[in-house]
Amino acid sequence: TRTGNWWPRKPKTDCRRGRPVSLSPLLRRVGFDDVPGWDADDSRAAFAAYRRSAKKAATRTYRTGSLGIEAAAFAPAHAAACAAPPDDVGAARTFFETHFAAFRVVPDDRARGFVTGYYEPEVDAAPRASPAFRYPLLSRPDDLVAVDDANRPPGLDPYFAFARHYPDGRIGEYFDRAAIEAGALSGRGLEIAWLADPVDVFFIHVQGAARLRMPDGAVKRVTYAAKSGHRFTGPGGILAEIGELARENVTMQTIRAWFCENPQRKSEILWQNRSFIFFKEAPVDDPALGPVAAAKVPLTPGRSIAVDRLLHTFGTPVYVHAPDLAAFGAAPFSRLMIAQDTGSAITGSARGDLFAGSGAAAGDIAGVIRHEADFFVLVPRVLADGAGG
Repeated sequence: TRTGNWWPRKPKTDCRRGRPVSLSPLLRRVGFDDVPGWDADDSRAAFAAYRRSAKKAATRTYRTGSLGIEAAAFAPAHAAACAAPPDDVGAARTFFETHFAAFRVVPDDRARGFVTGYYEPEVDAAPRASPAFRYPLLSRPDDLVAVDDANRPPGLDPYFAFARHYPDGRIGEYFDRAAIEAGALSGRGLEIAWLADPVDVFFIHVQGAARLRMPDGAVKRVTYAAKSGHRFTGPGGILAEIGELARENVTMQTIRAWFCENPQRKSEILWQNRSFIFFKEAPVDDPALGPVAAAKVPLTPGRSIAVDRLLHTFGTPVYVHAPDLAAFGAAPFSRLMIAQDTGSAITGSARGDLFAGSGAAAGDIAGVIRHEADFFVLVPRVLADGAGG
């Protein structure tokens, strides 16, 4: 259901037994000296993020992506990371150089790779509706069910991973955004919290998580629980198509500014995105970290990256070199990230979404990231050497 290119795969063998395995031809082995800025990157935060994935892998098996980076091959690096965490820049870099080999990722759908940014919004919210807080975030309804090839009815779009389970047992397309915001789910008690601005609600849907500042001073976090199943249609593309924004100027900030200037047209634009996101509450255990994402570990600002999970394996170190990106500081952006999340718009071998953190400052960073980039993945040495380099 994704748009990433596919290629035939040779049968894989068990890398732990030293027999050859098949890495994708989109991966080209290089030396660490060929990775731009490798020696200058302070990889301690990347190691800390990697260690969280290593600990989670002890209780959760990550799916091997089609690039062929076997999840099982990470075992030696995971064990080393959990046993002896480096405490300085050199030790962190040595850890990665010892346990991994560097591979350049050949983009499968464009001349160069491409990165965008995302973040965890932080907004004021209320536990009950009022004239000031009228727009809810909803929990997952009980008639929304996951669908796959086993229970997908004939005629249902294969893209849909969720659908509606009717009382008579039928499964069909779920309500879309326009129907839900018009009241299709009213009266079910699904409201987690209420917000003042429908645009804030929409961008929380886009980001997949948020911190909510409640009237009593408490901070409540919501994270993704499910979606209606429909395809995502971004407002930036719509506004560019109808000539309201120049395509090269589309950012989260320019979209928000347009809605502020045209409040009467919010529903007209937002309802063209039929996808609707449902949430669940989650704790804020460490304010410095982001929400628990698809890899089931909390995201690390500036070091976690969302990737195409059909191609990449969660927990893989991914080095991103974006020469023109200065949103995180001085250009170029050359930094080791850890693959810990995914997204429906993140498709392709050299495509990533950089997690910028939580709150307004992180939003300012994430909202302007739309840059070409070179991608390198670190492949466990037992796998890289077994594949013959």
